[in-house]
Amino acid sequence: MKYEVEVNGRVRQVVVHRDGGRFAISVDGRLFHVDAARLDASRLSLIVGQGTSYEVGVTPDKAARGLNVRVGTMPFAVAVNAPRQAGRQDAGEQDESRPQRIVAPMPGKIVRVAVAAGSAVRARQTVVVIEAMKMENELRASRDGTVGELHAREGASVEAGELLVVIQ
Repeated sequence: MKYEVEVNGRVRQVVVHRDGGRFAISVDGRLFHVDAARLDASRLSLIVGQGTSYEVGVTPDKAARGLNVRVGTMPFAVAVNAPRQAGRQDAGEQDESRPQRIVAPMPGKIVRVAVAAGSAVRARQTVVVIEAMKMENELRASRDGTVGELHAREGASVEAGELLVVIQ
C-alpha cells in the first residue's frame, strides 16, 4: 500500500509490503526491512534491518487529527493520508470535479464513522476509522467536499478495496 505521511511538517512517500512475517517499507525510495511486534495497545517493538531495535509509542492526537509517535525518547507529530492505489493520481493532479472514493485499504473492522451522508468535510478530515492487525487506521478526505454516499457502518467487517465513502 502507498501512503503519504507527514512527519513534523515534512511529507514522505511511504510504500508498505508484507514480506512473509516481515515488512518491506520504502520511505522516499529508501528500502527498509522491518520486523514488528505489538507490546501493548499503544507500543510496538520494531527491528529494522539486521538488528537495530526501536520501541515505538503511538497515540492519537485528536486535536491535530493525527498521531503522536515516540521513537525511544524522540517525539514526532504524524499525519497519515489515506492509502494510495497503484496508478492513482497524486493529490496535486486529482481532478477536483471527480468524486473522491474512499475504500478500505485492507480487511478489517470499522470502529468509527466520523461523518454522515450529506455532511460537509474538510481536506484531511477523518471520515472512517478501520481496525486491522490490531491497529487503527484513519481514512481521511483528500479535499473539501460533501459526503455523497456512505457505505461504512460501525462494527461492520470490510474487505480490502471495499467502497466506504464517496465525497463530491
